[in-house]
Amino acid sequence: MKRARFGVIGVGFWGRNHARVLSEIESAELVAVCDVDRARARGVGEKYGVSWYTESSDLLRREDIDAVCICTPTITHHEIALEAIEAGKHILVEKPMARSSKEAKEVLGAAERKGVYLMTGFIERFNPGVQRAKRLIDDGMLGEIVLAFARRVGRWPERVGDVGVVKDSAIHDIDIMRFLFEDDVASVYAKVGSIGHKFEDYAQIILGFGENKTAFVEANWLTPYKIRTLTLTGTDAIATVDYITQRITISDAERSVTPNHEWVEPLMLELKHFAESIASDRAPSVTGLDGLRALEVAEAALRSAEEGVKVTLI
Repeated sequence: MKRARFGVIGVGFWGRNHARVLSEIESAELVAVCDVDRARARGVGEKYGVSWYTESSDLLRREDIDAVCICTPTITHHEIALEAIEAGKHILVEKPMARSSKEAKEVLGAAERKGVYLMTGFIERFNPGVQRAKRLIDDGMLGEIVLAFARRVGRWPERVGDVGVVKDSAIHDIDIMRFLFEDDVASVYAKVGSIGHKFEDYAQIILGFGENKTAFVEANWLTPYKIRTLTLTGTDAIATVDYITQRITISDAERSVTPNHEWVEPLMLELKHFAESIASDRAPSVTGLDGLRALEVAEAALRSAEEGVKVTLI
């Protein structure tokens, strides 16, 4: 099997996970890592026996790297992504894809002109529990879906300091709603606020889709313990997914069942998919356009909350 050769830019908490997974999967080869923190870059590089750098330009100059994962703070995504695209690298940019939809459009346009693959890091797309829920919908097991409700709450992840809970956390579920409904968001109404942080730390977002479909997303950095759930209400049954355990429960008028499934690391599935996409020269299933659309909805939610009105997107 042809292996895609990777560099990881930004090896803090999440970037270290990227480096670990890329060193483990057969379809990828970790070649180099980069971080502005010299000690951190060196530590991760030496751990996996790969080259390490403190300047992204030095990593991107290497001709033996096919793709890079960008795991730096959000405010740097735009600049580094454009630099990587100009160097001819395929890129996976962690969510949010950029600081704003304007920046995201520039990155998307640059990737299209250069002919490189651009994937947004929406890891929940690869969560086995979400995949099972999607199959239930597609097979008609739940009937017609009328409401999807996602809850993503817990304490503030201190590594996040440049965006609020909408662009950092709720954006995962915004993307999942688009994925499940196979449709773009038509309207947004939101309430957000801040109790203990610079940016908003709680949000309740209502997403309107066509054909009477509605989604509700709750996200905060305030509750004392972590909850990550997704509930799909259909005309024939209700399905509830626990993002963390990946277990799914299906309930109808007669019974409730929770099938046994093996837990699989979503990041492993995500990076394996991206590496195989590059190796086989096919576009990844999660694209830069998905990243842009989710960011546009997140911005609409913030605008709705600020103005106290429903924002129409379509």
